[in-house]
Amino acid sequence: MGSIANWVTERVPISGDQLRELTNEPVPNHLKRWWFCLGGTPAYLFVVQIVTGIALAFYYEPSTSKAYESVRYITEDAAFGWYLRGLHKWGATLMIAAVILHQMRVYFTAAYRKPRELNWIVGMFLLVCVLSTGFTGYSLVYEQLSYWGATVGANIADSVPVVGPLIKTMMLAGESYNEHTVPRFFVLHAAVLPALIVLLLAIHITLIRLQGVTEFKSEDEEEGKPQHFNFFPDHLYTELIVGLVLMILLSVLATCLPVHVGPKADPLVTPEVIKPEWFFYTAFRWLKLFSGTAAVLSMGFVVFLMFCWPFVDAWIERKWPRKNLYAWIGIVAVLAILGLTVWEAAVAH
Repeated sequence: MGSIANWVTERVPISGDQLRELTNEPVPNHLKRWWFCLGGTPAYLFVVQIVTGIALAFYYEPSTSKAYESVRYITEDAAFGWYLRGLHKWGATLMIAAVILHQMRVYFTAAYRKPRELNWIVGMFLLVCVLSTGFTGYSLVYEQLSYWGATVGANIADSVPVVGPLIKTMMLAGESYNEHTVPRFFVLHAAVLPALIVLLLAIHITLIRLQGVTEFKSEDEEEGKPQHFNFFPDHLYTELIVGLVLMILLSVLATCLPVHVGPKADPLVTPEVIKPEWFFYTAFRWLKLFSGTAAVLSMGFVVFLMFCWPFVDAWIERKWPRKNLYAWIGIVAVLAILGLTVWEAAVAH
């Protein structure tokens, strides 16, 4: 073993002490609490998605004629295909939930404020990419609901002024759902969006390393006690435990609540009720409350406001300092999202 270590050291001249110094950044004590570790959770789940996605891609055939049958084969015939598909499906659900919760935690702790405005914007781009990945993955199954969900989504995009028709054409690879649509979704889901997520994660982590983690001092911390702990091995152990718990949870969900195959897509039969995945319930209910263009424009304005929020919040703080208006705005927004989500979920499937 010593000769192997010497051989590696000669070719990679980094000692263990140098590696520990490079990675052992002091971590604020508040990161010992699990709700502050939500940033690592979606990153771990993203790795699970990559691994299970590659395994599923060995059997999946991205074409309108074979997509459904390949998914059925994975679910019912391939060895442990049901398990891998379950891990992928539930991993996507938990990843989207973790990104949303992480963004909410950053918002309510005001960790987006100067000098971290750019990292908030990067986080918003990550949220959009993750939601888009969920949408394209849902559409690949070529079930009745996923087919019509993609069709409705494209029609909604079509109602955007000026660029709407172009967005719809890019989504469907044509004016309507056709034989090129599933391959288009597959390329977006398996290549373009994951590459964007990796790039945004690299920028996100780089900014965190340059700016440091936002520090919060809790009331129970005693004066004179260390306010930081080592990343390696203390925080690394925490992340490993979180990863193990997530893997157990994913396995339980994939086993106890397995993913089934629904009816095959039929372009000639429109379902009585078209439902998207749960993470689009809020937007879907909002679109039902208002006319097409007004709903799309108002939703677009809300998304734009979310991207620009650090600068809007700075303006609010200058106008009404120490009022904590951002917290009340956030509470109202969360209640509205929960209300619209529950309302849409209560509609008969």
